This record gives sequence, C-alpha cells and structure tokens, in this order.
Amino acid sequence: MKKLQLFYILSFIVTISAKAQDTLQTKKNPFTEARFHYYLKTILFFNEYLDTESGSFNTTQLRFLHPIANKAWNLRVDLPLISTNTSSVNKTGIGDIGVGISYIPYLDHSKGIAFRARIISNSASDPALGTGKWVFAPAVFYGAYIREKKLLWIASLENQMSFAGSNNRNDINTTSFENYFMYIIGKNWIAADVAFRYNATNKGYPNNAFIEFGRKITSNNMGYIHPSFAFGNHKSYNYGIEVGILILF
Repeated sequence: MKKLQLFYILSFIVTISAKAQDTLQTKKNPFTEARFHYYLKTILFFNEYLDTESGSFNTTQLRFLHPIANKAWNLRVDLPLISTNTSSVNKTGIGDIGVGISYIPYLDHSKGIAFRARIISNSASDPALGTGKWVFAPAVFYGAYIREKKLLWIASLENQMSFAGSNNRNDINTTSFENYFMYIIGKNWIAADVAFRYNATNKGYPNNAFIEFGRKITSNNMGYIHPSFAFGNHKSYNYGIEVGILILF
C-alpha cells in the first residue's frame, strides 16, 4: 500500500506520479540513473465542481500517463471538458489541453525527489472555457514517509507563467507552495492538503485546501473523493468537490 500511495501522490497532485517497483538498481551516484523503475501506464478520470462568486464551473478531465525511457520519466496528457453556469455564460466545451514531463532522479523506501514541467496550451473551444494564454509550469517535489511509514508527506513548489496568447487576457504568473499529508489505513487513506499561492498579476493570494478520502478498489484501481475550499484575497472559487478513479495497467 505504501508503494501505491507514493505512486498516487507524485502522479496526481495533485498532484503529480510514481509507483516504485521492486527492481533495485545499484548505483554509486543515484543521480546518474534512476534507482527504481517507477511508472506504469495510468489513466486518471475525475470530475471537479467549483462554486464561484459569479456561478459554477464543472471540469470533467481525462489524464493519461505513459512511462518513457527507463521508466523514471513520465509523459502526461490532460484533456479537460469544461461546463460553465454563470449569469452571463452557459457553455460546454474543450478546455485548455496540457502536456507534461515528469522525472524522479532519486527514490528509496522512505523519501524521494521529483521534477515536472508542463505546457498548458491555449486550446479551449471558447474563450470562457480557458485562460487565453500559453502557460509554462515547472515544479519540484520532495516526499518522505514519517511515523513508521504510516504518514506520507509531499511538498511541492510550482510556478505557472504565461509566455504567449491573447493580448486581451491577463498575464499568468502564479507561484504555489503545497503540502500534502496522507495517512494510510490498510486499503484506505485519508489525506489533507493546503496550497499557498501568490498571484503576481493581481497581487492576490488564491489559496485553497482539501480533505481527501480514498480506497484501493482492486490491485490496480483506486477511487477518491475530496471536498475543498478556497481562502485568501482574490481567491478563484468558494468551495468545490472532486471525485476520481485511478487505473493502472
């Protein structure tokens, strides 16, 4: 189960995504080659509902992850379908499609380091369903087990910065520091997450937090649900709920 949780967190969050296999490779310098084969082919399907001051947004997203190279690398594709329900806009269509690469240079049975880079395209079928910008988002992650490997902690630092797109839309420049804690109970887990963000464009702090409840359904499938809420000035929503299924194959 501890291998499953490490996979889930680094992949999702989140964030971010890895599952440590039992094939250990002995290297004098762990940064010259991955010490484990981490990744499996993965499908993550989730639905997220967000309540905002002007209405609601619902995102149904398919995320596909595929191992590449020596399986220490991971290709990620995000395909979102977004519905809006506001006083001025009621639309459904494709949102901004994202592509990312993740790499875990070091991982042992108690701690690990990961890096990720994403490009979020200006590909929404309607301006109301996307940012109108091309966004580059690099991130770094550190994870460690504590309390006799019953509690997993993942910390991440990510910056999202726009580099092209519509001149009529606001530039994107947001830095986030996120901490995720997961407590493992047999085939179940309960987790808490808080993300502190600074939006340099509007000088705001669109922070959020959530509690997550998850369960290993079969040997290769997991399900989870997490309610969330936002806090801080210029927050992007009020409250939300997300339900997802993770399939490994």
